Amino acid sequence: MLWGRNRGHLAELDRERRNSRYLPDAPFPESLMIEPQLGAAVGAAGEVLLAVPSHAFRSVLAQLAHVLPAGAPIAWATKGFELDTGKLPHQVAKEALGDGLPMAVLSGPTFAREVGAGLPTAMTVASFDRPFAQALAQSLSDDNFRVYTSTDIVGVEVGGAVKNVLAIGAGLSDGLGFGANTRVALITRGLAEMMRLGVALGARRETFIGLAGMGDLVLTCTDDESRNRRMGLKLAQGKSADVAAREIGQVVEGVPAAKAVWSVAQRLGVDMPITEQVHRILYEAAPPAEAVRALMSRALKPE
Repeated sequence: MLWGRNRGHLAELDRERRNSRYLPDAPFPESLMIEPQLGAAVGAAGEVLLAVPSHAFRSVLAQLAHVLPAGAPIAWATKGFELDTGKLPHQVAKEALGDGLPMAVLSGPTFAREVGAGLPTAMTVASFDRPFAQALAQSLSDDNFRVYTSTDIVGVEVGGAVKNVLAIGAGLSDGLGFGANTRVALITRGLAEMMRLGVALGARRETFIGLAGMGDLVLTCTDDESRNRRMGLKLAQGKSADVAAREIGQVVEGVPAAKAVWSVAQRLGVDMPITEQVHRILYEAAPPAEAVRALMSRALKPE
């Protein structure tokens, strides 16, 4: 059962049996039903998977709270801290739905176009409820889609949020012509920032060398399919974030994530210099070249 907030778009999906705008080469399976009524869609489903941008996460959960059957498990592919509160998605979900439901997050290096084309892909599903994570992984896996499990939902969610900010930085670096050496340094030191923030929030360090950490970070920083990387490339051309977002034509999660991640880092006293400079470029009109100089002129210290 597939539900969405835009009924006109749902009718188009039902008519064409594919998402012509984003995945025109991935026809829907015959078993997929389009349902414009949220209650009917949820009532007919054994599990609920929420795939919305982070800014819409709480509002959609509020709608779900009125129609979700008692005890129904829920998972989400949403990435990012809530901007106003600095909370991770699982914290928002508990506030909206209570603490008694099996909950999980799906994350990892998964460009939708490649998944839709049936290309081999691996990702992570994390839940405090290990049996639910295992069951969900089993139901999602097939010959070309492999799902690993984790109980570190905090680490998986932090990785999914921070990597988008760092990908903007990688796009900026490449757009300014700094080369492969700079890109690899940024990715490596960015991973260290991600680890520091995650550990401060209670995550396990080893989570960040897995698919939801390093895997998603490398993919998002190095391939132009990434909207966040493309945002950085356009910023390097001197375009504003608003102009760049309009040209990309999709939600660029790294833009609000830069504000949210930087706010959380400041509150916790976590050193995140790359995130700081991306935030300065996006929200303080700092020139990109100046931001790079600020990074390179930092005091030397042990790795």
